[in-house]
Amino acid sequence: MSGSKTQEFDVVVVGCGVAGLSAAVAALETGARVAVLERAPMEERGGNTRYTTAAIRMSSETEISPDFEDMFAANSGYHLDPVMVAETAADYENWPGVVKTMPFADPELVSTFAEGAPPTIAWLKEQGVRFGDIDYFGLTARSSPRISISGGGLALVETMAPLAEERGAEFFYETTAQSLMQDDDGRVVGLNATGKNNRLVRLKAGAVILACGGFEGNPEMVAHYLGESGRYMRPVARGGYYNKGEGIRMSLDIGASPAGDYSEYHAQPIDPRSGVTEPIVMIFTQGILVNQDGVRFTDEAPGSVDANYEEIARTIRKQPGGIAWCILDAAVDEIENWQRCVRSDQSPIEAATLEALAVDLGIPAAALLNTVDAYNAACVEGETDPYTVDGLATRDLAPPKSNWAAPIARPPFKAYPIISSNTFTFGGLKATADAQVLNTSGEIIPGLYAAGETMGMYYGKYPGATSVLRGAVFGRRAGLHAGRANSAA
Repeated sequence: MSGSKTQEFDVVVVGCGVAGLSAAVAALETGARVAVLERAPMEERGGNTRYTTAAIRMSSETEISPDFEDMFAANSGYHLDPVMVAETAADYENWPGVVKTMPFADPELVSTFAEGAPPTIAWLKEQGVRFGDIDYFGLTARSSPRISISGGGLALVETMAPLAEERGAEFFYETTAQSLMQDDDGRVVGLNATGKNNRLVRLKAGAVILACGGFEGNPEMVAHYLGESGRYMRPVARGGYYNKGEGIRMSLDIGASPAGDYSEYHAQPIDPRSGVTEPIVMIFTQGILVNQDGVRFTDEAPGSVDANYEEIARTIRKQPGGIAWCILDAAVDEIENWQRCVRSDQSPIEAATLEALAVDLGIPAAALLNTVDAYNAACVEGETDPYTVDGLATRDLAPPKSNWAAPIARPPFKAYPIISSNTFTFGGLKATADAQVLNTSGEIIPGLYAAGETMGMYYGKYPGATSVLRGAVFGRRAGLHAGRANSAA
């Protein structure tokens, strides 16, 4: 390809992660001519999907987790108007436009997601993707069941991308979508992109499916939507740096309705010293967390770590400098396999005394000693069980520690630095159950679809292990709908 010659396809998919690849393969099944745009070079294709462990909130390959829809209902939005919510009891076609664009995870979308999960897993298996158990990072039992893709997201990318290529999809690597084309009737009929050397690429199509992630890799958008403390975060894996929000921005520019919580993100606590993928530090339930002033600021153990780490990581982001330290003592070494809670490749900082540890951490020694003394004095007699939520709580301490409240008293003392990583952003585009993007009047923008992180549906607490599944379910639905509507086959 040379110059800015316009090429024509039935469906253009932007993004090469689970959502984009599911959309591309599904559209190919309808006989559509498909193009896939990927900002990364071929060897790094796949966005966040390439680096994820690909946990899936399901009891088995045929059954969603029992709490699946309840988690979305509990995190559907904020202080919603009950009268408007009641109007969702009608058939979706009869919802007023203002209700369709409400900032909430609507029941139509959630029920489609839940019902579509098992058949989507079966479809992925038909494509060669395999599923199994997942290595858990915690000590206590999970709050809900999980399965995972065998080999993680990398295995999915390296299964689905060659499959799409074999079936005729044309891939445009190192190519970034920049703006949407519309005809006089407002239909999306293609997009403008830039390739290597800033070369203009024009692609016409009957439909454009945006599956190009959120904006966690764009510091301007992070600061705009998440505030000044966003400066302290970084994507949890290399793939997140490729997600710069163009898909969201170009859609908002033509009147698309926003959805999802633009002021929140899926947070994970990570070791900032480490450059490995997802260098999580989840052992803080067995110690205390202090900020750079040497002060505790949160309940480190309100329950099992998998159910609470996100809220704690978000709180860390709002501390001075966006950093905290997990303080442990020698008792942690008596916990079998405690290292499974840490995926950093960096060793903890260790010292013979708390004073020396404070010096190494660069925090006020007197403040750390006062914090530890107050915490130890609030601990009560009792044996802690690291493998069970034990209810051994501090007494008369603010903030409390609700479980595993054992004194920090036995040298040597250890510490891990922790920052909040931005796994993916919540803000995206409002879409129907077939992933068709809506405008701000609640009407479908013909020819435009959104799936994966580009589709906004998360508010409040992230229902863990649903993002990869969301990408697969709605990516496939988008591909089938767009392909059937535009394929000549």
